[in-house]
Amino acid sequence: MYYAILAYHQEGVVQSWTEEEDQALMTELLEVNDRLVAQKSLGPAARLGPTEGAVTLRGQGEGMVIDGPFAETKEQLLGLYVVDFPTIEGAIAAARDLRRANPTAVYEIRPILLYLPGASLESRAED
Repeated sequence: MYYAILAYHQEGVVQSWTEEEDQALMTELLEVNDRLVAQKSLGPAARLGPTEGAVTLRGQGEGMVIDGPFAETKEQLLGLYVVDFPTIEGAIAAARDLRRANPTAVYEIRPILLYLPGASLESRAED
């Protein structure tokens, strides 16, 4: 079964990290990433950009594009991991490993009801 591990954190805290602090955290998170890849349990993972660069589409019909996400929370969605485990306990264990690397983050584990891997995306420079 596929599960999404959604990583939440306060953007101000994340943005306050020095380059060295951020690199140290990423090194620890990539160790968990590599272990999950070796176990063939990790699918796509992404670190999201800041919410100030995001927009939200909401409303009826074509919808209206408004600036940023407006969630009633102090934490913002920082990134996500897609994992494959037979039960939610395996996904929880993976989230605990991620939390050991980043103990100030909050991790939500949610079953994925439909998983379509899509096409492989290559990075494209903006024209």
